[in-house]
Amino acid sequence: MQFIESHGAKIPIIGLGTWELRGRTCSRLIEQALRLGYRHIDTAQVYENEREVGWGIHASGVRRDEIFVTTKVWTTHFAPNDLLRSTKESLMKLRLSEVDLLLLHWPNKHVPLSETLGGLARAKEFGLTQHIGLSNFTVALIEEAVRLSPAPLVCNQVEYHPFLDQTKVINACDQHHLAVVAYSPIAKGKAKNAEVLNRIAEAHGKTAAQICLRWIVQQDIAAIPRTSKVERLVENISVFDFALSDAEMNEIFAMAQPDGRLTDFGFSPQWD
Repeated sequence: MQFIESHGAKIPIIGLGTWELRGRTCSRLIEQALRLGYRHIDTAQVYENEREVGWGIHASGVRRDEIFVTTKVWTTHFAPNDLLRSTKESLMKLRLSEVDLLLLHWPNKHVPLSETLGGLARAKEFGLTQHIGLSNFTVALIEEAVRLSPAPLVCNQVEYHPFLDQTKVINACDQHHLAVVAYSPIAKGKAKNAEVLNRIAEAHGKTAAQICLRWIVQQDIAAIPRTSKVERLVENISVFDFALSDAEMNEIFAMAQPDGRLTDFGFSPQWD
């Protein structure tokens, strides 16, 4: 497994997203993924599956120090005391003493960012997490967060796939040595219908989904595809035995569309 590094964090470049996974399906998928070689598991308070994720981690038999676990604090818990309390609840559900990475899930303009970042830094200081970071932060908010955070921020997790141009956000992260982690990297299944991706996939003997993931990891960006199918687990992690040419990379970059965003949870990404 390859890694991306930021401020001491070593993030496996392919992980498993768990949004919308529930119950025994979720825990069994986590268990199977870890046995297949996945070492990066992503969840969040709002997914309401941290307990099942914990069961899957425990059942896998994989040593805890070999697994990189991320969870995310929901916006209603951004007041410092609420952030610490909710993080401790997350750890209880996950059956872990700490997570590897704790993120702010979305910006929240109703709580001062300085206060929230102070709470996040305290979570790290108290040993609830090894590292802290952001999710769904715009360029302006990345700048503000880096300036205000009492502790180093290691990443910004954002929606990223061939249909969405995230150049500005990626450049801002690079400038501040933040890793980028891409959720919805296969565009929620939209990739399988894209002519460009299918043509490139055929040339490499791969699938359109694998081309998406290879395109992302070849930019030194981590990807956390979500799947509910065990057979897709093997497919999604099998992207290290080929490389895309510069021409193929550029052809995929050119697929970006003005309306390419698929997720906003009702938040405007431009509220700042």
